[in-house]
Amino acid sequence: MEYFEEINAQMECPEKINEREVMEYYGYSGSFGVIKFYFRYLICWILQKTAKICPHYGISVKLQRMRGVNIGKHVYLGPGVNLDDLYPELITIEDYVSIGMGTMIFAHSNPRCSPYLKTKYYPKEVKPVTVKSGAWIAPGSIILAGTTIGENSVVAAGSVVMKNVEPSTVVVGCPAKVLRKLE
Repeated sequence: MEYFEEINAQMECPEKINEREVMEYYGYSGSFGVIKFYFRYLICWILQKTAKICPHYGISVKLQRMRGVNIGKHVYLGPGVNLDDLYPELITIEDYVSIGMGTMIFAHSNPRCSPYLKTKYYPKEVKPVTVKSGAWIAPGSIILAGTTIGENSVVAAGSVVMKNVEPSTVVVGCPAKVLRKLE
């Protein structure tokens, strides 16, 4: 408990730190910057929610592109796919990719309200994610920041990808481990 009291005396509140970090990333500052950020976030949130419940995958893809996600041709996004709320432009999905329902892809990680974890062990990370051509991400998978899913690879249902996946590889589990190579 002493640690938290010491940190609280030294730091601004975590919510303000997080707001400042995101605003700096987008180059916003001052009161007008705060308004721009929250407006941008609101638009992204509406597009994301609409894409997640949309009954047609083609419309979901278009809505995600409007948010800034880089999406190639012939891409399938299943219902409930969640692509990073704050940094959609850091996600690239190449051609002929299928992403199953309920999958989450994150371009950042942030122990938002824990000054202890944030300063000592897990500083905020903002890194791009790439899903290469021909990959299939099965339903319920989680892809973390800074990873690349190789060409023609398969991420099995419910897997958590924390490291890059080589091309033509099947990974499974939490954390995702190589099950086999495809020929």
